[in-house]
Amino acid sequence: MDITRPAVAFISACVFAMASATLAPAQQTAPPQGGVVSASLCGDAYLFALESASNIAAVSWQVDQPVSAAPDWARHLPRAWPDAERLFALDPGLVVFGAGEGGRASAMLERSGYQTFELAWVEGFDGVRANLLALGLALGRDAAAIDAVRELNDRQAELRLRSERRGVVPSVAYLSASGGSAGVGTYVDAAITAAGGRNSVAQSGVIGWGRSDPELALTLQADIILTSYFSDGFAGTLSRATRHAAYRRLLDSADRVDIASADWPCAGPRLIDAAEAIADALDEWAQRS
Repeated sequence: MDITRPAVAFISACVFAMASATLAPAQQTAPPQGGVVSASLCGDAYLFALESASNIAAVSWQVDQPVSAAPDWARHLPRAWPDAERLFALDPGLVVFGAGEGGRASAMLERSGYQTFELAWVEGFDGVRANLLALGLALGRDAAAIDAVRELNDRQAELRLRSERRGVVPSVAYLSASGGSAGVGTYVDAAITAAGGRNSVAQSGVIGWGRSDPELALTLQADIILTSYFSDGFAGTLSRATRHAAYRRLLDSADRVDIASADWPCAGPRLIDAAEAIADALDEWAQRS
């Protein structure tokens, strides 16, 4: 799908309802006055894809975590939390919240005349495109959003060509550090499919994000095991897969591939990076088979 600049007004209007943006009508296509602030990890990723470094005033408190793919320059910026008092102190031109994270802070900011934008929670590449276009509109960065969508389209098209050249469709299963899995309707499933794989967890009947299931782990069959958040995620008591014997067969698999957690803490602009990493693993598997 190729998107031209004259189509931006129509496309943006169609997708704008998918994101919860609260802007005065006269300001919808003008850049916000003052710096842009992201109060969420997902918001960081979208801002880095669209906004110039000089216009980003602060990034989320998670920017120093392993799950962040922030460039070095962003790690020196002030930190932001989804907390109204701290956000007031930053005097932002626009605050970007993650899906469902605006809440009371967003309401308080709006009552005081500040602009806010809340990303939509999405589970696939169409949703990523919608968020890019809607945030681009809020930032006054329509052209940058169109370019980002065009690049995403081109990279997906290249993945389809790689899949055709591969000639086989390997089965792939995802396992998180908590022992959870990803079935139909998840952005992990979208990345596996875009890479040219077949999600064996989805084929086993799992819909959405599956919780830790040792019985499934004992019976699950896949050509490639995807893992994430084991060494570069948040440490905690929920890291069940790192300790439970039922997962050992999967974790010791010769065809285990670890995907950088920073590529998919949400369905954001770097979801395509995760899909490309999966495609690399599929290519290697196909060459050996």
